[in-house]
Amino acid sequence: MGIQFGFGLQNANVSRIFETLGASIDQIPILWLAAPITGLLVQPIVGYMSDRTWTFLGRRRPYFLIGAIFSSIALIILPNSPYLWIAAGMLWMLDASINISMEPFRALVADNLPSKQRTQGFAVQTFFIGVGSVIASSMPYILTNWFDIANTAPAGVIPPSVKISFYAGAAVFLGAVMWTVFRTREYSPEELAAFDGVPAAPKEEVKKAGLLTMFTDMKIMPTTMKQLAVVQFFSWFALFAMWIYTTSAVTGHIYGSSDASSALYNEGADWVGLCFAMYNGVSAIAAFTLPWLAARTSRKFIHAICLLIGGISLASMALVQSPNMLMLNMVGIGFAWASILCMPYAILAGSIPSNKMGFFMGVFNFSIVIPQILAAGILGFLTQHFFGGNAMYALVLGGVSMALAAFFTIFVVDQDDVANTKNETNSDAVVA
Repeated sequence: MGIQFGFGLQNANVSRIFETLGASIDQIPILWLAAPITGLLVQPIVGYMSDRTWTFLGRRRPYFLIGAIFSSIALIILPNSPYLWIAAGMLWMLDASINISMEPFRALVADNLPSKQRTQGFAVQTFFIGVGSVIASSMPYILTNWFDIANTAPAGVIPPSVKISFYAGAAVFLGAVMWTVFRTREYSPEELAAFDGVPAAPKEEVKKAGLLTMFTDMKIMPTTMKQLAVVQFFSWFALFAMWIYTTSAVTGHIYGSSDASSALYNEGADWVGLCFAMYNGVSAIAAFTLPWLAARTSRKFIHAICLLIGGISLASMALVQSPNMLMLNMVGIGFAWASILCMPYAILAGSIPSNKMGFFMGVFNFSIVIPQILAAGILGFLTQHFFGGNAMYALVLGGVSMALAAFFTIFVVDQDDVANTKNETNSDAVVA
């Protein structure tokens, strides 16, 4: 919840901050490159290191704490940036720090649960992600409309409502993560090895493992992980397009303003925050229905349906003329977001050994950050030269990409489904 409080503030407000500080619409994707590049570099390394860490704080929790401290610092400095390049630098720091905290969280869920409980475990995680993001995304709107804090400022200055939201985010981020660090238990490497039915690796072997081991492990990447990577590629291309361009698309297409210092633009930007709160709120509720539905069909079937609904909802934003109607689109996107946060990781965890859980979860992040890097590289060019500066077309492209992700989900092999089928076959043979 704490991590997503920071992540939600970033997603809903960073484009607004960049435009306020003078960024043009075609520059915004490049400035957003911080998120995917830091993820590409940080998550596999942190995952690999956390697999081989054991301290009085456990295996994953030291990384939670380090990331939270630096994230909170970045959240305080970012909205006070006097220049665009400083804001871009703070976004790099914020994303690197969030990645340090976020990657081991997924591994922690997989560490602490047997395969049959992981779908539910990731769903519970998705619920708290939704709760944190709902509050964070709607913070500027709440401060302006409930507490009469200004959402406008002179040209080149970030509005007070945004600044205070980021200060609150820093406090919640650090406080929530510290609660987890000091209140959560972890299984030791020896216990995890016993659960897997294998001997624990000698400590000397763990210590001398390095880059060579990382590259060797990448060569034995599970087939399921490769199949999921294709799905993730198209899913996260769509999400990145949405995060980058929803503010510009909504303020221009529905509110009719591209002047970041105008009252109309800032009203639209606040509404985008509420829209993001809506899809995160829906994802929090949907998180409890997805495991139930997956148990009665399959995880990949539910994931495909949710992605298709999300793709249609994202693309059809171009047909909407009323701010209120956007909330219906956010409902569909919320189902897709819930599934994206839950199903791929539940499917993946069943195909990788526990002693490499952190590393492979980090490598799996490549399938998230590479499409974001691609999106950052081409969306600005497409918007400027092919879409006539209309950011709404970038959202339509994102919707098409999410629909493609739904199609490729059909070809994923869920190892837990395979294992269950074998067990049922063996049980039938015994009965016969």
